[in-house]
Amino acid sequence: MQNMEWYHSLNQPVIHPPDWVFAPVWSILYILMFISLFLFLEAEKENDRSEDKAAALAIFIIQLLLNLSWSPVFFGLKNIEAALIILVMLWIFTVVVIVMFYKHSKISAFLLLPYFLWTTFALYLNYQIFRLN
Repeated sequence: MQNMEWYHSLNQPVIHPPDWVFAPVWSILYILMFISLFLFLEAEKENDRSEDKAAALAIFIIQLLLNLSWSPVFFGLKNIEAALIILVMLWIFTVVVIVMFYKHSKISAFLLLPYFLWTTFALYLNYQIFRLN
């Protein structure tokens, strides 16, 4: 991970995982996200509206872009506040994706719950780092 020296120089919240936890957790979460996306795209219902599915897919893509933008903003730009704003938006879009996916595939929605929980935890960590620094 880039700029770890800067990150370690920050005041950290009492509860924060060791560095080695992040890579395996994110690997698992990305796998779950893309299985969820696949199941959502494959789900067919009699009352399926393609515009509803297209909107859900667009929201999924937005949350993915928010997810991918967090690290460059936090570690690259060292902008804790902007990263926090990204995480708030990511959290909201994740909730919306789960609700929209649930309408088409309950399993795809449930597969996103670990991602939602980790995003909630990341939001807590980012907020505490913002508050402490």
